[in-house]
Amino acid sequence: MSEKQEKGKLGEDAVCAELEKRGHTVIARNYRKRVGEIDIISKVDNFIVFTEVKARKLRSMVSGLEAVGYAKKKKLVLTADAYLTENPCELSVRYDIAEVWLTRGEDPRVVRVEIYEDAFTADGVYTVN
Repeated sequence: MSEKQEKGKLGEDAVCAELEKRGHTVIARNYRKRVGEIDIISKVDNFIVFTEVKARKLRSMVSGLEAVGYAKKKKLVLTADAYLTENPCELSVRYDIAEVWLTRGEDPRVVRVEIYEDAFTADGVYTVN
């Protein structure tokens, strides 16, 4: 596994743990379709939640939230649509972005997990600052 993949898995593991603490049931990880990938799919309350995870080393120039641009959001929405076509449900759809801060060095550790709930709409408009 590459360093980038290890960092991503560490971040996704931390986010899954945090989501479960918040009452989510994780139903899929790394859901892939030709159009894109969704890191985590979960259910909570009346929502099906599609979460994009961005792991960053401390003092990175770009935040995880900033790293999810219009093209990435569009891919997330299209991939979520593919998931919902294959797995229809009556739940409301929500798009979250999770930012994971890691220590620098050869053995990174999770310092902080920030989850931006309902971070953007299906048309790509941010709903958080």
